[in-house]
Amino acid sequence: MGWFICGGKANKNAKKLHRKQPDDINEAKQQQKKKLDDQIPSSSDKIKTIITQELKEIPRPKEGGSDHIAAHTFTFRELAAATKNFRADYLLGEGGFGRVYKGRLDSTNQVVAIKQLDRNGLQGNREFLVEVLMLSLLHHPNLVNLIGYCADGDQRLLVYEYMPLGSLEDHLHDLPLDKRPLDWNTRMKIAAGAAKGLEYLHDKANPPVIYRDLKCSNILLDESFHPKLSDFGLAKLGPVGDKTHVSTRVMGTYGYCAPEYAMTGQLTLKSDVYSFGVVLLEIITGRKAIDNSRAAGEHNLVAWARPLFKDRRKFAQMADPSLQGHYPVRGLYQALAVAAMCVQEQPNMRPLIADVVTALTYLASQKYDPESQPARAVAGGGLSTPRARRE
Repeated sequence: MGWFICGGKANKNAKKLHRKQPDDINEAKQQQKKKLDDQIPSSSDKIKTIITQELKEIPRPKEGGSDHIAAHTFTFRELAAATKNFRADYLLGEGGFGRVYKGRLDSTNQVVAIKQLDRNGLQGNREFLVEVLMLSLLHHPNLVNLIGYCADGDQRLLVYEYMPLGSLEDHLHDLPLDKRPLDWNTRMKIAAGAAKGLEYLHDKANPPVIYRDLKCSNILLDESFHPKLSDFGLAKLGPVGDKTHVSTRVMGTYGYCAPEYAMTGQLTLKSDVYSFGVVLLEIITGRKAIDNSRAAGEHNLVAWARPLFKDRRKFAQMADPSLQGHYPVRGLYQALAVAAMCVQEQPNMRPLIADVVTALTYLASQKYDPESQPARAVAGGGLSTPRARRE
């Protein structure tokens, strides 16, 4: 707060006020800090109390789920020991939440991934609480497993199962020369598994969960390329009853957000379906959702793909060049059909995620053998897509 110095006697009073200003600021800061301390849990016990209360108020999933926190609480000392004091060579990656380290727990000798909240980062205490809450409540083979968390003082850390092959993004974009690109069969397996994780959130959880941050970097892979959705800090409980959407501030990643959500803040299950369509396009084309290094008109993946969907003669242009033509032509067309439906501008024209799972599970079951089924280009008309089911 600034002070305006006037002439005459008022000047003396102003100077007195000016001299008191630092004390006033410190007092205000102390009051603000006390207020924040009342709001933000400062210990594992407080965190656990808040999440336990939240869990009691939320219905359990239709399949599985838990009404208590199965996650273990760790001390900061334990996690520092697991990562050798967060050594640089243990660093796996860095995102909006903070840094992720590989570690080994002394108590169990288990290899884990430890995500440390950046106290100055974009995501904060609320996202931490949501992540613990969601992963305590939801359990599925295509969701990453939360082992535990740490809330010592102002430290916030999450401990997950370790996914040795990293993220889908690591296998699609900016590959080093010695890294082999994903083959068609593996791509369809990953797409189908990610869709099943999303189906669990939409159809099995009660109330449904809107993931809100589906992107390639949040799809993690185990040693068999089995995919698991991760990073639930932005997840929201979906609409219930006769409500069609939940209203919230726009969060997520540019290029993956559904247009109606970006414009209105109205979030629906179909918002996730749009994001999945973008991911599926990345899997098929090898292109990034947003890539400003490409030519004009090709920066946005969906904008580039939409006109190509209308001309079957151009479908081969949409296949990832790193596949080197090794893909089933019919499978490519069917995968593009699913992606085209998912990224429809109108939400009610997008399919339900259950229908996407059915289509992709079929494609994943059709094992392509490049030796016996060489790729070939097929000329013809436009892309024919089955009519989307309306909700």
